[in-house]
This record gives sequence, C-alpha cells and structure tokens, in this order.
Amino acid sequence: MIGTLVIVFREVLEAALVIGIVLAATRGVTGRGWWVGGGIAAGLLGSTLVAAFARGIAETAAGMGQEVFNASLLFAAVVMLGWHNVWMGRHGRELAHQMKAVGHQVRTGEQPLLALATVVSLAVLREGSEVVLFLYGIAAGGDAAMSSMLGGGALGLLAGVAVGLALYLGLLRIPTRHLFTVTSGLIVLLAAGMAAQAAGFLIQADWLPAWRQPLWDTSAILSDRSLPGQILHVLAGYNDRPAGMQVAFYLATLLLISGLMWFIGNVPTPQSKQAAAAV
Repeated sequence: MIGTLVIVFREVLEAALVIGIVLAATRGVTGRGWWVGGGIAAGLLGSTLVAAFARGIAETAAGMGQEVFNASLLFAAVVMLGWHNVWMGRHGRELAHQMKAVGHQVRTGEQPLLALATVVSLAVLREGSEVVLFLYGIAAGGDAAMSSMLGGGALGLLAGVAVGLALYLGLLRIPTRHLFTVTSGLIVLLAAGMAAQAAGFLIQADWLPAWRQPLWDTSAILSDRSLPGQILHVLAGYNDRPAGMQVAFYLATLLLISGLMWFIGNVPTPQSKQAAAAV
C-alpha cells in the first residue's frame, strides 16, 4: 500500500504541477477551464487504453513461466523508475519553463487554446502510463493485495491533487524541489527493492545462482512479516533472509540510479550555459 501511495502521489503531483503552471500562466483567458479539463479527460482515456493493452500483453506472456514473467515485469518497472528519476532531475525545470511559455503564448494569442489541451493531455498520459507499469511491477512482486493497492492508489491520488492544488493557490511555502528530493529518494529505494525481488524470482526459476542463501538471517531481530518489517520491505526492499545475488542486485541498482541522477544532474544544460555566459 505504501509503495503504491508513494508512486501514485509522485506521478499525480507532477501532472498537477504541469496543470497548475498552465492555469497560472493563462489567467484571464476565456474558456481555458474547458480546454484544460478536456486535456485531462483525454490523458486519462489514453492511460486507460495503456492499462488495457498492458493487461492483454501480461496475459499473453504469462505462459513463459510465472517466475520469469514476474521478474520481467519487475525489471521493466525498475528501468522506468530509474529513467523517471534521472529524466525529471535533468528536465524538470526545463519542463516548467516550457509550460509557462505555452501559457504565455496562449494568453497573447500566439497559440490557440487547443495547445492547452494538448500539453495537459500529454502530461496526464505520460504520468498515468508510468503509474500503470509501476503498479504492474508491484503486483508482480506479490507483496500487495488488490484492495491494498487500490487504497494506496486512492490516497496517493488525493494527496497528489491536494498538494498540487495547494501549491497552485500558494498555500504551501515548501519549495517543490524539496518534495521531489524526498520522493526521488524513496523511488530509488523502491526500484532497488524491486530489482532484488526480480533476482529472487530468477533464482527460483534457476536462471541465476543464489550466491549463498540466506546471506544473513535477521528474522529474530526484525521479521519481514511483521508490520515494521513489511513497511521497510516496501519502502526500502528489506528482506530478513536475502540471497547474496539479491543483495548484489539491490546494491547495483541503488548505485546505478543514484550515480546516473548525480551525473546527469551535474551536466550543464544549454540554458544553464547561457545563464552563466550572461553573468
């Protein structure tokens, strides 16, 4: 439930920020609400179609062996989570500038109102499609019942909309970079935990060696079946009896995504070079 909440909250908040920036930049434009609302509806429809196709693909591919299939879903989710964090760290600020530019162009008549629906629908479609894949990955891990996932998704949706609305109205003084820094850290841990789970499935399928199993046993101190252990398992991939290969996958994923985020985030963009040259 917690993993679902974190992922849905992050994705909904990003879409809400895009919508909020567009609305703020088009204040006073007649009919903007209808166009933005239409864009949201189109994005949600597209996400629903993605979910329908993903389910069909999943049912078709399930015959390849449940362990291998589950591992494939988890690895796909890990790749998407890592790409998402790296991309947003690099382009998040540029995206905000682009949304402001579109809003300004619509307000001044340089762009038609259709541009509002287009940028909003693409944002909702992108975030919604990522949520679909992430939730399939969590379901493949077998750690959450459907009711728990639905509850976490509903809470994440409400929290994302509420925080996005509060930021739009200026009620929150918290800089968005701090919110995204915290959620980015949580998502890196979620991705590492998923990678370790995927390795566990491949060990069960005899596709990978265990490299000593278990590598350690902390079940007497903190069982991953206890409430604190389950929370740690979802948030940070805690396992009280992991195989050595699972630990290797966990650390490799953690280091790879964190390293890419640091490296890509420190590569100057054309905009930052122009700003530095101007100074």
